[in-house]
Amino acid sequence: MREALLYEKLPDKNVKCKLCNHFCQIPPGKFGLCHVRFNENGILYSLVYGKIIAKHVDPIEKKPLFHFLPGSRSFSIGTVGCNFQCDFCQNYEISQFPRIEGRVIGEDATAQGVVEAALATACQTISYTYNEPTVFFEFAYDCAKLATKAGLRNVFVSNGYMTKEALDMIYPDLHAANIDLKSFRDEFYRKHCKARLKPVLETLKHLKNQGVWLEVTTLIIPGENDDPGELTEIATFIKEELGPETPWHVTRFYPRYQLLTRPATPVELLKRAYEIGKKVGLKYVYTGNVPGEEGESTFCWQCGEILIERYGFMVHSFRLTEHGTCPKCGAKIDGVWE
Repeated sequence: MREALLYEKLPDKNVKCKLCNHFCQIPPGKFGLCHVRFNENGILYSLVYGKIIAKHVDPIEKKPLFHFLPGSRSFSIGTVGCNFQCDFCQNYEISQFPRIEGRVIGEDATAQGVVEAALATACQTISYTYNEPTVFFEFAYDCAKLATKAGLRNVFVSNGYMTKEALDMIYPDLHAANIDLKSFRDEFYRKHCKARLKPVLETLKHLKNQGVWLEVTTLIIPGENDDPGELTEIATFIKEELGPETPWHVTRFYPRYQLLTRPATPVELLKRAYEIGKKVGLKYVYTGNVPGEEGESTFCWQCGEILIERYGFMVHSFRLTEHGTCPKCGAKIDGVWE
């Protein structure tokens, strides 16, 4: 166990966690909603510090990040636990493990060991992913500081429910993030995730203001968040609040965990979401979880030239100039290329 960051001690040995927007008030002997933060006699502890349940060398495209060091490798780690309870979770065996099994598991690791492993495997980044990195923030924070000093960059793949205090604490050692914007309806968040929409929107805007490279993902669930009006609202929010240069990934849902009554997302529905994003004025829209679709590749927003050709998570060709411009028309392509 490791004493938690960002919490307040209250009377009678209660504590208030300030790491995410649930702001759990936790009595002695009890857990926060994430089930991996525990109040022991008035001190809040992280139960997942250095308890790695998954570690892999992934393509950065798997996060997905398509405009941040494309074609590079990212040392990816995660623990058990999550501060959401999404009934459609595509990775519930890890994220919901403490809630389902009532315990924490993981292989012991140190921040220095994670950084050394990333360097040894020729990775350019460390990604905090697989589950929600907010719930293992203390370990991610320690890793990120060491990683930056070693010349690596840090990536969060997140539901976006962390507080501004948490974001300010890890800044400037957070360099890129992919945030799930699961819906543009608060009812969806309350029903399916046991959370709220507004804090996610505030996180997205705060990350953009910090200068963190930001990409947004929406998992399209038939009959739940696929209404063209709602998709238009999401695309409009991204354009107006985050900037038209912010990539939007619309990805395919597969029935998982507790939401088994909805079918896998039809490819036609993803294409419709893609077209909505482009019509609203987003420069870069991508379809995901459908290998071989044209929507995986990067096209010049100005002339339409194909610039980065992908199949699944693999980059097949890269045609940007060394200055990050289109070789055909000279348009600047937004992203972090080196």
